[in-house]
Amino acid sequence: MPHSLQPLHTFALSSQCQNFVEITDSAQLKSQCFKVPFCLLGEGSNTIFLNDYAGTVIKMATQGITITERSHDFLVSVAAGENWHQLVTYLLEQGIAGFENLALIPGTVGAAPVQNIGAYGVEIAQFIEAVDYFDIDSGSFKSLTNQQCHFAYRESVFKHALKNKAVITQVHFKLSKIWQPVLSYGPLQQLKNPTPQQVCAQVIQTRNSKLPNPYKLANAGSFFKNPIITNSELAQLITTYPEVPHYPHGAGHHKVAAGWLIEQAGLKGYKIAGIEVHQQQALVLVNHGNSTGDDLINMIAHIQDIVLTRYNISLEHEVRLIDQDNECHISLEQSV
Repeated sequence: MPHSLQPLHTFALSSQCQNFVEITDSAQLKSQCFKVPFCLLGEGSNTIFLNDYAGTVIKMATQGITITERSHDFLVSVAAGENWHQLVTYLLEQGIAGFENLALIPGTVGAAPVQNIGAYGVEIAQFIEAVDYFDIDSGSFKSLTNQQCHFAYRESVFKHALKNKAVITQVHFKLSKIWQPVLSYGPLQQLKNPTPQQVCAQVIQTRNSKLPNPYKLANAGSFFKNPIITNSELAQLITTYPEVPHYPHGAGHHKVAAGWLIEQAGLKGYKIAGIEVHQQQALVLVNHGNSTGDDLINMIAHIQDIVLTRYNISLEHEVRLIDQDNECHISLEQSV
């Protein structure tokens, strides 16, 4: 039976799916039909449905948090449907720190490992001990260690080898009792000997000042990945744009700020139909309404084209785009 998807993803394009299922107990997965096409969904803050979806949308809404104290750390086991930011604040209330740089990232706990969410110099991968999931092919529950998840920048095995084959049911986090603040990014650098709560408050203040609330103005958060370029490419870029924000990324590479590239290209406030490059943060696209999936595709392609022409850098979208029956990727070489 058709079901509206507009309230189920924060970009809120008008669309619907053929079937909708909400999972409140992981045991339901054993009797769930995974006939293709299907789409797994948390809070829909990193997913956009471009068109009516021809299959079943399966929303993970399981709840539960278990904290086990160990000699040097806390093992925190969390159900996939728990809200991420609420977990961050709950753990701080329990005196467990580590997630404060990741405060206010929208979405569910189950979605966090898929994308390897990160912000302000911290990635979730560094805290994950194991990820439990339902294996669709075998119909059984399995677990992966951190290493088996193959985490990288906004990447994991769940986006590749296990894509459409696994439903994350629970994530086990390891949080050290010895807390070390990470203050290397932006406004956090001004903090002197802060508490975890002070770091969290600064992150929330910074995100609120830059990023629109998706429940007040439809958006999907940071839309593009910060591109990773070689040191020699960076050296060339700096000759023309010496002020470009950049951060070391492994040996021989740097990450540059996608939002800065888009803003300096003069694209803030650029609109196609009701879709706009946000006035305060160029990394975010907002939806004012009366927009279609094609409008969004045209916006993505335009931004990619301008950035490539100006800086010789290819931008990849971070947000998951769902077409009629599959996930799709927009690039200059390959359009939908």
